[in-house]
Amino acid sequence: MPNNASPQADEVELRPLSARSVVLSLLLGLHPPELPVKDLVNSVEPFGIAGSTLRAALSRMVAAGDLRRADTVYGLSDRLLARQRRQDDAVHPGTRQWAGDWEMVVVTATGRGAAERAELRTELTRLRLAELREGVWLRPANLLRPLPAGLDQVAQHYTARPDRPAQELTVSLWPLDAWAGTGHALLAHVARARRPSDRFTAFAAVVRHLLADPVLPPELLPADWPGTRLRAAYDDYRRELAQDVRAREAREPVEGPTRA
Repeated sequence: MPNNASPQADEVELRPLSARSVVLSLLLGLHPPELPVKDLVNSVEPFGIAGSTLRAALSRMVAAGDLRRADTVYGLSDRLLARQRRQDDAVHPGTRQWAGDWEMVVVTATGRGAAERAELRTELTRLRLAELREGVWLRPANLLRPLPAGLDQVAQHYTARPDRPAQELTVSLWPLDAWAGTGHALLAHVARARRPSDRFTAFAAVVRHLLADPVLPPELLPADWPGTRLRAAYDDYRRELAQDVRAREAREPVEGPTRA
């Protein structure tokens, strides 16, 4: 069974807005990912989040290790910076021309606990590998990305040329039709969304969907694959958000320190 199953075709999973989700999404889309509290207050206002609600959320996020604070400036913690790198990679994955080879990772470690096994599965999925059978993970060798340090302590990595036809093997590993159906539904949804909160939740769903894109060679994808259009749409929205935030910064008068 494919390891990275997507929602059924035409489903759009929209999560409700919260102060935490808005702050994280804003900062994850900024480079560098940090803002003074006054700019965060102005930035979340279009989403119906009051300043007092925001400040309470910021305090909880610092305590939880989501954010770091320096005076009145909040930025992503190291853990969330790693998430930003994964998100950036989802929007702009590094690829190379595919020559027909496949990556194969075979898990060799034994005697590990359930938590360790689950963590390894999550890591292999993030590498956009799919599980052929228990402990054997595959994907076309078209990605430019390093394997994490320490993987060789629990698994062995090979380059393979399966005898099974590549198209047939690909379809058995990933739910491509379901992913594409959801992608098309998301494109239609973001085109209809007008209110800031509706657009925000729609593009948050786009990012989650892109994180599950296997980023396969074009010759192994179904016709009308929506991945490129989803990336372009999100890139435009992220640029728009960043411009709005920076424009608010530029309009702000110079004042003394703002209490968080």
